Parts: sequence; structure tokens; C-alpha cells
Amino acid sequence: MRFRKYHGLGNDYIVLDPADLAAELTPERIRLICHRNFGVGSDGILLGPIATDEADFALRIFNPDGSEAEKSGNGLRIFCRCLYDTGRVRGGEFTVLTAGGTVRAQVHDGGREVTVEMGRVSFHSADIPVAGPPREVLNEEIEVAGRVYTFSAATVGNPHCVILQDEVSADEARAVGPHVETDPRFPNRTNVQFMKVLDRSNVRIEIWERGAGYTLASGSSSSASAAVARRLGLCDGHVTVHMPGGRLRIDIDEEFAITMRGPVTRVAEGTMAEDAFGGAGVPL
Repeated sequence: MRFRKYHGLGNDYIVLDPADLAAELTPERIRLICHRNFGVGSDGILLGPIATDEADFALRIFNPDGSEAEKSGNGLRIFCRCLYDTGRVRGGEFTVLTAGGTVRAQVHDGGREVTVEMGRVSFHSADIPVAGPPREVLNEEIEVAGRVYTFSAATVGNPHCVILQDEVSADEARAVGPHVETDPRFPNRTNVQFMKVLDRSNVRIEIWERGAGYTLASGSSSSASAAVARRLGLCDGHVTVHMPGGRLRIDIDEEFAITMRGPVTRVAEGTMAEDAFGGAGVPL
């Protein structure tokens, strides 16, 4: 099975062309491919390009636990870089259809940077979704492990829970994130961001990603966090999001439409041997 591997600020994905698959991409095979001991290792799989009449290209995004994600900002930038590397796009704008909506993208600097128009952020409970009466989910409380946190929720095509903090840490994201991800008020589970506002143009986040766990960087998490910071009146329309893996530039217009620009790095390309799929699989 041929693959290409890229990362966006340390958030790595394997890109698979459907034409190169010898067998169905089942959840079991996804978990094995993404496993860092039994497979190639990654934070997810990008399957595409897929033919569609709704956009120039279509893409499916899979988490390392085998579940499917609606949208991924880093994943989209990586997929766009792969389209550029394989000669499918050049310098102009093009569209990509995901389960979380269609985005417009453009590749810059020989593929090393990509801009993606991520779509409009919604804070409404029915859109995200969040259980309870219809409302904008802003500055609500959630209790985890005996501590009460204040959070706001948003969707940019996939669900996010942004927890505002005076300080953020990887340890807290790892400890608290999985409990928030699976809290019953989030019927589709949720991505979790722990956010510190540095000033009106900068925020810092730590990320627990739904279906993937602790993550060094995330484009959709950056988009949701910046949008929440602006909705709460804490930031303006141009926000740099700082993460352990690096920084992304997020621009938010008056309608909360998001434009994201950031780097992509090509890591490797090769073939995963069929022998890897013939063993006992990934231990649960």
C-alpha cells in the first residue's frame, strides 16, 4: 500500500490515494496504519482525492481510533500540499469537499504554506451539537474530576469545547481532555482546547483531539479557539494561535468566517507491506 506522510506543526497525517488501496480501509486497518509501533504511525489518515461533482476534490478524514472526522485544518493543508506535489493543483484557488463542508484553498511557496478558508463558525448548540435548550454555548460550566471549568463551544464543521484558563499545560490537557471529550452533553463527542489569552492578537492552546488524544497542533482547534476568543470580546479579528508544535495565523471576519494560513512539511513516501496486516493486529 503506497502512502505519503506529511505534518503540519507536528500534527502528522498519512495520505492514501483510493486508487492505491488493495483492500477496504476498515477501522481495524486504520488503527494499525496509524499505530506508531505496529504501523507507519500518524495522527490520522487522509483518503483522497475522491471524485465529486460538488467541488474540485473530495476528502475523507479518519482518526487513529478508526472513527471518521468531519474536518481537520491541518489535514486539509496537508491534503492540499499533496495535491500540489502530485501535480493536481498549481497556484490558483480550488475547492475541497469534506464531511464538514466545502472549503476554498490555495497553495503558496512551493507547497510549504497553504491557506484554507475554513468556513463560518457557529456557537449554537444545535449546530455543534451540545445537549440542552437551543442557545449560544458561551461561558457555561462543566465539572470534571471535582473541578469546575468554564467553557464555550463552537463548530467549524466539527465540534469544539474551548476552556478558558489562566495557564495551560499538556498535563492538564491529557488528564482532563478525555473526560470532556466523552461528556454526555456532547452527543458526537468533542475536541477540547485549553486556552490562555495572551493579548488581543495572541492565544495559547493545548489540545485534546477527539479520536486522537493529545495533539501538538490542530487547525480546526486553532480556528475554534480564536473564534471563541473574539466572540467573548477578548481578541480582535487577526489572531496568532500558539501551540506546542508551532503557530497558525487565523483571520476572523465580522460573520465569523475563518481563514487559516500555516506551514506543511513533507516527511516521507513509501509502501506499507501487506505483512503488517497479517498479524494479530493492534492490541486494545
